Amino acid sequence: MMEPATSSLHFEQGPIRPPNEARSLLLRFTRNCLWNRCMFCPVYKRRKFSLRSVEDIRADIETARIISDDITAVSVDLGYNGSVTDAVISRILNTPEISTSYRSVALWRYYGTGACFLQDADNLIMKTDDLVEVLCFLRETFPEVRRVTTYTRSRTVIRKSIENLLRIREAGLDRIHIGLESGSDAVLKFMKKGVTAAQHIQAGHNALAAGMELSEYVMPGLGGKKLWRIHAEETARVLNQINPHFIRLRSLRVPKRVPLYEKLQNGSFRMQTDDHLVREIGVFISGLENITSTITSDHFMNLLEDVSGTLPEDKQPMLDVIQGYLNLSARDRMIYRIGRRGGAFRSTSDLTRDPETVNRIETLISEVEAQDGVAGVEQLIAEMVDQYV
Repeated sequence: MMEPATSSLHFEQGPIRPPNEARSLLLRFTRNCLWNRCMFCPVYKRRKFSLRSVEDIRADIETARIISDDITAVSVDLGYNGSVTDAVISRILNTPEISTSYRSVALWRYYGTGACFLQDADNLIMKTDDLVEVLCFLRETFPEVRRVTTYTRSRTVIRKSIENLLRIREAGLDRIHIGLESGSDAVLKFMKKGVTAAQHIQAGHNALAAGMELSEYVMPGLGGKKLWRIHAEETARVLNQINPHFIRLRSLRVPKRVPLYEKLQNGSFRMQTDDHLVREIGVFISGLENITSTITSDHFMNLLEDVSGTLPEDKQPMLDVIQGYLNLSARDRMIYRIGRRGGAFRSTSDLTRDPETVNRIETLISEVEAQDGVAGVEQLIAEMVDQYV
């Protein structure tokens, strides 16, 4: 049986992608983040932004194509007619010294999503002609790609004319992810987001006018204890004026390596508790009116994964999930939080479906409380979630 012939080939990939792009083909168009000042963001710090040349991007796309064609040849040789089956992926992943690039293309073929995500933080910063050229080349080289997506910033979007946004869309960019984070100008300024609520709204309108799918990220907790209500209410107000296709929740965490940690230490920023954060999300969702967005909670930072659905029909069910959590006893809320942060629970209904795990967590809580009190339990929960930041 033949082995992968190009298993050592490599093309450049960046450090992150959205959770929903985990099974996408990852190609890096720019490096790091030009703005890179957000107080809460742990990514790209102390890394210099740079544009990649059109030639380098085209070469990476060609390399990915060579790898994909080699994977097809392996499949044919194994008798699977080009399909990447369990047997094919097993053969490839067990090949000695396989490159990360080869592995990523193989897994993309195996999952069959047809999706491609362009890294890093803001690819619309590229000159329109250059971006159009590499998008067209990507679509020509990978005709099987069904969706192309990227991160960008609201300020970058509004600097492009709608005519140029249309050109980019027609060249093959289907969806953009924007870190809205908050609709409150006070919160945006404090967090050094570098954008205003009005600019967020204008960027959303322009992207939608160009026919792009729009995914807006919201960060519950970003207002802290002082600005939580205005953060929730103003974010809902801004999204009501945009009506994006997707609203993705990413609850705030503050690891030591981010600038916001210093403000947490000196008391100028105070984080919400989990329980208060759930109430904040309830205020936010209650404020969403007359839009048809799909809300997703597809990130481990979020306590309540099942606060998800499409507006307006799923608004009340989402609020019911929130109220269901708040109606739990303080002890059950603590058990659920540990189960969720430990990966055992995905819904509060797991408290009744999995009594064995509940009993184990109850024992753990009792042991920690006996030694370090309730503060020790809270520290344990924080450490469990922060390891994933």
